[in-house]
Amino acid sequence: MDKEFALQGMVWMTVGGENFGGPGRVDLLAKVAETGSISQAARAIRMSYKAAWDAIDAMNNLAGEALVERQTGGKGGGGTRLTARGEQLVKNFRRLEQVHRDFVEQLNRQAAGVADDLNLISRLNMKTSARNQFFGTVTGVKPGAVNDEIELDIAGGHKLVAIVTRESTETLGLQPGRQAFALIKSSSVILVTQADGARFSARNRLQGTISRLTPGAVNTEVVLDLPGGGTVAAVITNESAESLALAEGAAAMAMFKASSVIVGVTG
Repeated sequence: MDKEFALQGMVWMTVGGENFGGPGRVDLLAKVAETGSISQAARAIRMSYKAAWDAIDAMNNLAGEALVERQTGGKGGGGTRLTARGEQLVKNFRRLEQVHRDFVEQLNRQAAGVADDLNLISRLNMKTSARNQFFGTVTGVKPGAVNDEIELDIAGGHKLVAIVTRESTETLGLQPGRQAFALIKSSSVILVTQADGARFSARNRLQGTISRLTPGAVNTEVVLDLPGGGTVAAVITNESAESLALAEGAAAMAMFKASSVIVGVTG
């Protein structure tokens, strides 16, 4: 299965380009307010006593005023507390964190579309000699003694069948729900215009409409538009194109064997 795409982020503060602090330092301030002790606050967030004081000194200096101050006297010889400015900083930072969380959650609601676009871009950058490239989802795996039969749903509600080795099934992680692509060379595609009740051994049959004919010196490339989107191309001899009386707008069926389908995955 493809891994879930998610966005994450964290709020940090700077003063004059200097790192003032993020959640860790604010947590330290909050614990100082809660415990009245630097040592207890440091233990609570798993920070050394020295590191805690260094952080507080840095924050006091960058703020231009004390955020934490010592108390003298009283039971236990005094303690430490936040100043009014320190308390305000913690309170406002918590508000900013909530706003940031809401913003990230809103972005994540759109993350699926972003992930789809990233996957599409990676597929568009794929280079292969196979003329026909289809992307879809594995819907079935039928194990065999040596080879497995893989069923793949592609755009437009069409289904492809491929025969791959058991080793390939395991190496590629082919299982229902796995996204994969299928490659078929145009020379492996057979065109049929009138079946007339004939039976064929080819497992894959895509019915479409001829949208383009490109004759060459020996062969003609025939492109069929498929219902629901997508195309399939076949390369046949010029003689075959003439005998089939192929013309743009005419109906035709593209057929190819399951053994002619190459299955691949990304990532």
